[in-house]
Amino acid sequence: MSAAIFDYDLFVIGAGSGGVRAARIAAEYGAKVAVAEEFRVGGTCVIRGCVPKKLLVYASRFADDFADAAGYGWTLPVTPSFDWKMLIANKDKEIARLEGAYGKTLGGAGVEIIRSRAVLDGAHSIRLTADNRKFTARNILIATGARPFVDQSVPGCEHAITSNEALHLTQQPKRIVIVGGGYIAVEFAGIFHGLGSKVTLLYRGEEILRGFDDDVRAALHKEYAAKGIDVRVKSEIARVDKTAGGLTVRLADGGTIEADQVMAATGRVPNTDGLGLGNAGVALDKHGAVIVDAYSMTTEPHIHAVGDVTNRLNLTPIAIREGHAYADTVFGGKPTAADHHDVPTAVFSTPEIGTVGLTEAEARKRGAVDIYKSTFRPMKAALSGRTEKMLMKLVVDAATQRVLGVHILGPDAGEMAQVAGIAVKLGATKAQFDATVAVHPTAAEELVTMRNKWEG
Repeated sequence: MSAAIFDYDLFVIGAGSGGVRAARIAAEYGAKVAVAEEFRVGGTCVIRGCVPKKLLVYASRFADDFADAAGYGWTLPVTPSFDWKMLIANKDKEIARLEGAYGKTLGGAGVEIIRSRAVLDGAHSIRLTADNRKFTARNILIATGARPFVDQSVPGCEHAITSNEALHLTQQPKRIVIVGGGYIAVEFAGIFHGLGSKVTLLYRGEEILRGFDDDVRAALHKEYAAKGIDVRVKSEIARVDKTAGGLTVRLADGGTIEADQVMAATGRVPNTDGLGLGNAGVALDKHGAVIVDAYSMTTEPHIHAVGDVTNRLNLTPIAIREGHAYADTVFGGKPTAADHHDVPTAVFSTPEIGTVGLTEAEARKRGAVDIYKSTFRPMKAALSGRTEKMLMKLVVDAATQRVLGVHILGPDAGEMAQVAGIAVKLGATKAQFDATVAVHPTAAEELVTMRNKWEG
């Protein structure tokens, strides 16, 4: 097929963070680009993920702020009240604004937006399901993301909502059971608790937040329990029954929990079903993720994939990096592989988690380490009386003294992790952390003032 008969230089399926970035950069390199999106421009992060979720996190934290204000001399003239419908309506307005901004950015770059689901008929052929129109493209990018997983083997699973529906509930549940122990589960547990719901968090594993540093996992569990969130680990759901009063969750150990909503937050699966990837020679792994190399190329050289659909490191900034790297490689003449090492990340629980680099367990598998750790009440708690503790932890290579990991639990942990991530990425040593002058009084100063190794 000669270059002259292709309709597009690049056809992107999915207008999420990775797809939008790839499309825009490719267009800036002079490519003729189209993006097909069956839902809304912006993808999971903007429409039903990171952004709306964090807006709800902000809302949930005001209850603590109102309570803390009394210790600082403030008397509220009336008892604060919360309006769920107003929060959701205002959130929806902001998401609509952001979607418009994404569309405007693409349009400004000369990218054509096609509002339809698109599937592959071949290595260079795309078909729109809305009207069966067909196009050809020299290059195709799969950027369809992932969707919430609901275990269909659990009787009554059809009564459960996911994070998608949680963002659009018409009423706030007074009682909610959240099944899962990852980012989404613990974040929504904090959201609903902060807004006044009775929350039960069920996780079948040994401890919540698998993959995070063990001290951080245990500390968040302790803080959640102290707040009144019922965290139950090594606990499995057996079935969900619809009742006159709501829902009854039956557990594998025979126990029951009454709830108004049950939320499944047990992971996400790549959106590859029905895309026609087999028609184009694109191979999937056992989880349904698109198999790619370091440059995001699939088993078909003209088709690439970025973001959660590849199930590499499922974070929005990573999808953006992968999309940009793809455009640089294919259209910019600058072969670039996205770097998936030492990536800072945050969990917007309350208290918040910020982390970058290796956990203590991961580092010990590589060799001897030194651990520096501190727990303390943040300064704001001095007058508010809040007992919540912060945790700061450094994981250091014993031989080279390079800081391998930074793990923080407490207010603004995500902001601190972003900055600490620069130091870890540059290979900073503990001595260089120590040589950095502290900003006082801040919680972050603890990262550069810990001098004694943890011997626990």
